[in-house]
Amino acid sequence: MGESSFSVLREIGSLPLDKQGEIRFTIDVYRTFRYVSVRRYIEMDGLSAPTHDGLTLTPEIIQVLVPKILALPDNPAQVPNAKLGKFAKRAGICVVVGVGEFKGIRGLALRQWEDDKGWTKKGIWLPLERIKEIKKLFQDTLAALNEQPPDDF
Repeated sequence: MGESSFSVLREIGSLPLDKQGEIRFTIDVYRTFRYVSVRRYIEMDGLSAPTHDGLTLTPEIIQVLVPKILALPDNPAQVPNAKLGKFAKRAGICVVVGVGEFKGIRGLALRQWEDDKGWTKKGIWLPLERIKEIKKLFQDTLAALNEQPPDDF
């Protein structure tokens, strides 16, 4: 088995969930490519473990998506159910983002779509009642991606 080239470059923050753990926002690198990971983690035996709930976003998607999320009202009751956009991830794969309702709970859904297969299992549901925290996490992510490295070499 080959060595993994995955590493977390920066932890942005997390959105704690009741008994379901937390959703973490991180900037990661895999095979020299930077991306943003939005993933649910759960506590097991005193350790925090990632789940399959989540997806990755390219820096280009973040650049376009964050202004749309920041434009949403801070009051969840004022946020309309609507698609915010469909963002190309790579050839044949995109991320669809929208506000909707599932089992009576409103949320911001980020889901992956493949042109030849339809919806994939990759995605995350962010509870809309936490919209202010969600906006801050996305804003902090964009700011971190835009930071310039120091010139002290």
